[in-house]
Amino acid sequence: MTGVFPRSHLVVTPPKRLPHTRRVVVRDRGYCAQVNRWTWRAAIAAVLIGWLVLGALGGPAVGKLSEVQQNDNANFLPKQAESTLVANESAKFVDSKALPYFVLIERESGITPADLEAAKAFIGRIPSLDLGEGKKLGDYLTAPVGPPVPSADHKALLITVQTNGDRADEVVKQGTTVLFAVADTLRTDIKQNLTPTGLQVYVTGPGGVFADFVVAFSGIDGILLGVALAVVFVILLIVYRSPILPIAVLLTAVFGLALAALVVYPLAKNGVLQLNGQSQGILFILVVGASTDYSLLLVSRYKEELHDYESKFQAMRVAWRASIEPIAASAATVILGLLCLLLSQLGSTKGLGPVGAFGIAGAFIAAMTFLPAILLAFGRRIFWPSIPRVDHVHSRDQVGGKRLWGRISGLVGRHSRRVWVISALALLACAAFLPTFKASGTSQVDLFLNKVESVTGQQELAKHFDAGSGTPVQILTPVAQADQVVATALKVDGIGAASASIAPGVPPKVVDGKVLVQATLKVPADSPDATKVVKHLRSSLDAVSPDILVGGNTAINLDVLDAAQRDLRVIIPTILAVIFVVLMLLLRSLVAAVLLVIANVLSFGATLGVSALMFNHVFGFPGADPGIPLYAFVFLVALGIDYSIFLMTRVREESQEHGTRPGILVGLAVTGGVITSAGVVLAATFSALAVLPILFLAQIAFMVAFGVLLDTTVVRSLLVPSLAHDIGPRVWWPSKLAKETQENPSTQDEEGGVKGRFSKLGPQGRD
Repeated sequence: MTGVFPRSHLVVTPPKRLPHTRRVVVRDRGYCAQVNRWTWRAAIAAVLIGWLVLGALGGPAVGKLSEVQQNDNANFLPKQAESTLVANESAKFVDSKALPYFVLIERESGITPADLEAAKAFIGRIPSLDLGEGKKLGDYLTAPVGPPVPSADHKALLITVQTNGDRADEVVKQGTTVLFAVADTLRTDIKQNLTPTGLQVYVTGPGGVFADFVVAFSGIDGILLGVALAVVFVILLIVYRSPILPIAVLLTAVFGLALAALVVYPLAKNGVLQLNGQSQGILFILVVGASTDYSLLLVSRYKEELHDYESKFQAMRVAWRASIEPIAASAATVILGLLCLLLSQLGSTKGLGPVGAFGIAGAFIAAMTFLPAILLAFGRRIFWPSIPRVDHVHSRDQVGGKRLWGRISGLVGRHSRRVWVISALALLACAAFLPTFKASGTSQVDLFLNKVESVTGQQELAKHFDAGSGTPVQILTPVAQADQVVATALKVDGIGAASASIAPGVPPKVVDGKVLVQATLKVPADSPDATKVVKHLRSSLDAVSPDILVGGNTAINLDVLDAAQRDLRVIIPTILAVIFVVLMLLLRSLVAAVLLVIANVLSFGATLGVSALMFNHVFGFPGADPGIPLYAFVFLVALGIDYSIFLMTRVREESQEHGTRPGILVGLAVTGGVITSAGVVLAATFSALAVLPILFLAQIAFMVAFGVLLDTTVVRSLLVPSLAHDIGPRVWWPSKLAKETQENPSTQDEEGGVKGRFSKLGPQGRD
C-alpha cells in the first residue's frame, strides 16, 4: 500500500492466520483500491517499456560480440612471463608481427617436375588473390613468398605465407576478417588449380588453425543460443504444462543477455576487458541458465501465494519479498566467485570474471523486474490451463505423503543419519578418481572434435618435415653468447636445428646488443612433449646465463600451464572464503555455512572423479586444458551452492514457525520440485555448449551438467537436509534461532519427534 489516504477508505483486519501462514490480509475499498490498481498498472507498463528499449539497444550488441573477441594466446599471458618478454623483444627484429600460413603440397608417389611448376605458379598468384572489396592478399604480406621447400623424402613441398598479424582483425568483406579471408582465399585457389592435378594440399600452420577456430565459433551467436533457448523451452513446457509461461521465462533470459551485452560490448571494444570465443559462449549459457533458475524460484513462490491471496498484486508482493533474499544471495555468490577470477595471471581467465559477472547481474535484474511485470500483466491466466485458485493448498502439506518430494522428505525425517552417511560415502568413492584427471594441456590436433583441414595438414606436415617446422622456439640472447646458445640448444633432446641467422650466409640481426636464435623442434610445437623440451632447454640455458630468455608458441603454452596451476592454488581458496562469508551472513549461522561449503566441495571432487573416468575411458579425450579444473570449480561451487541456498533459506523461514527438524522437511518438500527443475534447466543449457566442436567447451559442458545434476539430486536433496536434520537446532549456531527452535515445545515432543501433521514421520534424527 502506497500513499496517504483518509482512514474511512481503508479497512485493515487484525492479523489473521490462514492455514500454515502468518500473513495479514488487507482489504482496499473505494478509490483507494482503484488508485492502487492504476499505480500497479503504470509501474508494470513503465517496466515493460523500459525493457523493450533495453532489448532494442542490447540486441544488436549481442550479435556484435564476436567482432571484439581476442583469441591470441600471447594476449592473455602474464606481463612478466618469459615468453611474453621474448614476444615483446622479438618484435624489434621484424618490421611487423608475422602470422604464418603453411601450404603443404603432397603426392604419395613423389613430387614430379610438373608438381613443382604448379607450386611455383601458385606462389606467383598469391599476391594478386582477391580478399574482397578490392583488397589483395599481397597487401597483407610481410615478406615475399619464398620458393617451395622440398621434404627429405621428396613427397611434399612446403610453402610459407607470412602475413601481417597486426592487421589480422581488419574486416575485408561482409564482416569477414583478414585472418579468415586469407585461409579461405588460398583454399579456393588450391581447389581450382592444384587439387584437380591429383595433389593433396592443406592450408595449416597458426593462420590456418586460427581460421578454423573462426569457423568453429561461427555458430556461437546463432546455433548455441538457439539450442540453449530451445532446450530450456521444452523443459519449461514439461515443468509448467503451460504454453505461455515458458515464453515469459525465455524473454527474461533474452532481455538479461541484452542488458549484459550492452555493458560487455563497449568494454571489450575499448580494451577494458578481454573477451574470447570461450568466454562469449559461457556468457550466453550463464545468462540463460541463471535467469531461468531465478525465474523458476520466483514463479514457484508466486504460484504458491496465489493459493492464499485473491489479489495478484498482493501475491506478487509477498512472493517477491520472499524470493529476493535467496535469489540476491545466489547472484551475489556467483558474481563474487567470478570476480575472484580477476586474481588470475591469464588474461583469458581474468576476462571471464567480469564478463560472467555482468551476465549474472543482467539475469538477476531481468528476473526481478521484467518477469514480475510480465506475470502481473497476464495475471493468473499466464498459468493456463492449470490456473491457481485461492484454496490455501500448499505443497508443504505433502510432507511424508505419497508424492515424490513428500516421500523423500519422509525418508530424510526417518533415517537422516543413514541417508547422509551413504550419500557422503558415495561422493567420496567418486572423488577417489580425481587424481586420474589429466589437465596438462593438449595439442592443436586435439582441440577440434570434428575433422578440420588445418589439423589434418599439421599431421601430414609432421610426416615429411620436423614436426616443429614453421613454429620455432625463440631464444633471446646477448650477441656474445649466441654461438654458445646454439651449441647448447643442439644438445637438448628434441631440438632438430638452431641458428641465429635468418638464412645461410646471412649474419644475424643485432638489436640492443641481442640476437634472436631460432630452434626447430622435432616434435609438434603445440604438443605436451614440446613443452617438456622447452622446459629442459630453459634449464640448460639458465646455466649459461640468466639473461637468456626462451619464448615462442611452445614456451607460451608452458607459461600458460604454469600460470593455470598458480591460479588453482590462489583462486580456489579465495572463492571458498567468499562463499563462506556470503552463506554465513545469509543464514546467520556458522555451522550451516561450514556444512554447505564442505558438501559442495565434496560434490566438486566427485564430479572431477567421474569426469576423469568418462574422459579417459568412455570419450577417449587425450587430456584437458589446464584451466578446466578452475573453470569447473567456479561454475560448480558458485552455481551449485545456489540450490543449497534456495533450500536452506526456505528451511530457515519454516524453522521459525515449525522448528528446525520439521522446518527442514517442509523446506525440502516445498522446494524439491522447483530446485530440481532449475538444476535440470541449468544442466541442459550448459550441455548446449557441446554443439560447438571444441574440446574445451565439450568438457566444460559435461562437467557442469553432471555436477549440477549431482548437486540437485544428491547434495541438496539428500546430503544437506539429512545432515542438517541430524544436527538439529545446533545447525543455526550461533544465531538465536538455534536456541529458540531447540526449546520450541509447540513442534517437538519428548522423544525428539514432532507433533501434529509431522508426527507420522516418527522419531526425528534417529535411525
